[in-house]
Order: sequence, then structure tokens, then C-alpha cells
Amino acid sequence: MSDLHRPDIPPSSTVATATRQVASTGPLRPGVRKREAWAWAMYDFANSGYTTVVITAVFNAYFVSVVAGGAPWATFAWTAALSLSYALILLSAPLLGAWADTHAGKKRLLAWTTLGCVLGTVGLALAGPGAVALALAFVVLSNFCFGSGENLIAAFLPELAEPDSLGQVSGWGWGLGYVGGLLSLGACLGYITWAQANGQGAAHFVPICMLITAALFALASLPTFLLLRERATPQPQSTESAWSRVLATLRQAGRYRDMRRFMLCIVFYQAGIQAVIALAAIYAEQAMGFSTADTIQLIFLVNITAALGALAFGRWQDRIGHARAIALTLVGWIVMVLLAWSAQGPTPFWIAANIAGLCLGASQSAARALVGYLAPESRHGEFFGLWGLAVKLSSILGPLTYGAVSWLSGGDHRLAILATGSYFVIGLALLAGVNAERGRRAALGG
Repeated sequence: MSDLHRPDIPPSSTVATATRQVASTGPLRPGVRKREAWAWAMYDFANSGYTTVVITAVFNAYFVSVVAGGAPWATFAWTAALSLSYALILLSAPLLGAWADTHAGKKRLLAWTTLGCVLGTVGLALAGPGAVALALAFVVLSNFCFGSGENLIAAFLPELAEPDSLGQVSGWGWGLGYVGGLLSLGACLGYITWAQANGQGAAHFVPICMLITAALFALASLPTFLLLRERATPQPQSTESAWSRVLATLRQAGRYRDMRRFMLCIVFYQAGIQAVIALAAIYAEQAMGFSTADTIQLIFLVNITAALGALAFGRWQDRIGHARAIALTLVGWIVMVLLAWSAQGPTPFWIAANIAGLCLGASQSAARALVGYLAPESRHGEFFGLWGLAVKLSSILGPLTYGAVSWLSGGDHRLAILATGSYFVIGLALLAGVNAERGRRAALGG
């Protein structure tokens, strides 16, 4: 398909696109070497182990059963700590992004957030039975630093990839990220198997898993800091502060109306995604009767299919347009929810899990690419900060909705996942009003 007929590139950019094709024969901008793009993608590889091991698979259950001793309030305390960290990210993300744009300091901030997440994960290793306050404090610290770093690394994307290859390069990162999550989870599960065979309990092997996760994060992120360049230049520093830049963006929301609508769309459909990420294991056990071993296999499967979805979908989304690509993944999410809700046996649920994995990698990659496509050149950090704000708001909204419906319905997890699926429908309706061509023209003019 020619650039002239692609739905996400305005006709006015045709000459510019042709010029870029003379200067660059691949998806990367002129002057960007492949090893630098690899170093950027390696950060997704590095940080994915944190969410897979700490948030999804290992430490959450350890906190409830061992640290809090299975107390009735344990699950609420865990979700409250996560919600607090997401709220802090929500409040700080636009400000950090605006500061990074003003001072050309994305890489400096990324170094600090990486250090904070690594040290916070090490701190979790100190949380033994009864150390509830200590565990919650390090969960808030580590998850806040993780989320802030996720926004900062995403803001490098438009500096590395050509505008018509944002999806492809974004897919490299998401794909490597799922591989990194599998590596960390596999290393931890290998150690757990060995420890249990030698008669050691969770109070021993879970802290070691935290150290393994922190070490892999630190080591795998080194290529990012050694090879990735900060190409942004400091913006003029008059009396304008980070707060004033954010307020200016909000005041000019009408000018970037497609970005504004897409951010609202992200809040809703990401609420559904975040609920699936946080509660898939609970649904598998409570509604489908899966064993712990079955659930671990499910997590591995979702990560593998998510990696395939991110890598395979990246190039394709650049051809059909980012908005249309996201729409297709939202249809896939709706199909997944209906399959999981209606599944009475394991086979339909495993099919739903495969669909969830493919849609997870594809939708996350496509969203990051579209934000980069709609963001003005001088405000990448700020707009990716707003993207992070939307995602973190959804991280509070989605799981809380699932929990509230489950609680009010007397533990009906099928009704809870069906209610959560409504967020995908709302997101699809909002996405229909996003015009990528118009949004790109506004970004080029800003």
C-alpha cells in the first residue's frame, strides 16, 4: 500500500515521506543505528521481569499468604498499595515529561527511576512474615519507579523511528519485553523448584526471587544507558515551569483534539486490559478451577503469544494505520471476554487466553506508536507523560471495577469479567472519532 493511501499519513506529508525514503532505507531515522534501536528495546526486556514476577505471579500471593499471614484485609492492602503507586504516577507523569522536554533530560530521569525500581525490588526481599508496612512501602516505591520509567523510555520512540514505522519499532520493544518477562519468571520458577525439592518454603525462596528479578533488571538495562542517545535539545527556559507547560497543553486541548480523544479512549480500553492482567490468574482459579500449575502455564502462554503479537503486528499496523490496527485488537479483546465468560471447560478458556495474549502485545504496541505519531516534536516527553497518566488511571479503574462487581455479586467472577469487557466496547466507540490524519497535521503544526 502506498503512503498516499495510508489512513494515518496526511497527504501533505507525501513529499516529506519521499525525502525520508531517500535518506533512510529502513524503519529508523537517519543517524540511528540498529544497535541503538536494540538498546532501546532492551529496556522493555529488562523491566518486564518486574511486573511478571512481582505484580502478577510471585510476590502478590506471597504478600497475602506469608507477609500478611492470610489476614482478611491482605488482598485489599495489596491493591491499595498498587492504587497509591498508580495515583502518584498519574499526578507526576505529565510534570516529569514536561521537565524532561525542557531540560532534554529523559535519560537522566530514566536512570533514577531504574535505580529506584531495582532498589525497591531488593527491598522486597527484606519483607518476611509480619513485615506488612515494609513490604507495602517498597511495593509503592518500586511500582512508582517502574511506571515512571515506562513513560520515559516510550518518549524516545519518535526520536528513533520514522513516522511511518513507529508501530514496527514499538513492536520490537514490546516483543522483547515479553521475552524478558518469561526469562525472569523462568529463572525464578527454576529456583523455586530447586528450593522446594530441598525442603525450603516460600519465606526463603521468594526473597531470593526478588533479588534475581532486581539483578536481571539492572543487568539487562545496561545496553540502554550505554548505547541510547538523548537527541532532544533543551528548550528555552524563560519563566515557564513544568506546571505551566502541562497547563498550556490542557488549554490547547482543542488544537490536539484527536490526541485528547485518543487519551480518553486509552483510559477505557486499558481499564479492561489492566483488569485482565491483574486478575486473569484469579479468574482462572475461581471461575475455571485451574490449579496453580495450570495458572503458571497460562502466564507463560500469554507472555509467549503477546510477544508474537507485538512482533508480528508491528509492521502490519504501519500499513493499515495505527487507529485501524487498535480497532481490530479491541474487537479481539471483546471476543476474548465473551469466550472467557461463556467457557465451561478448559479448551475455550485456553483459546481465550491465546487471543488475549495476541491482542495484548498488538494493542500495547499500536497505542504507543499512535501517541508518538500524534505528539508534537518538541513535546514528546510531555505527551508520553499524558499517555502514562491515562494508562495509570485505567490501572486503578479496571481492577477496582472487577473487584466491586465480584464483591457486590457475591463472588460471581463471570459477571465481573463481563462487566469489565464493557470498557473495550466504550474504547472502540471512542476510537471511531479519532482521525489520525487530522491529529498528525495538528502535531506537525505544534
